[in-house]
Amino acid sequence: MAECKWFQVCPLKGFYEKGKLDKKWAENYCKGNWRECERYKLEEKGISHLDWLLPNGKEDKSLLEQKK
Repeated sequence: MAECKWFQVCPLKGFYEKGKLDKKWAENYCKGNWRECERYKLEEKGISHLDWLLPNGKEDKSLLEQKK
């Protein structure tokens, strides 16, 4: 399956590459079923969203701390 077109600019990519985000997110969404990703859906509509919004639509505020 193709990679999400937003993956290269998605904040989750950085979290994933630094090992701060479980690889299941990238495997299941970014490099898998990205059409079901809430971040993808918002991006396609031009709606701003938080960097720590997970693909399932839940917020993981621990990523906010890891961003620093």
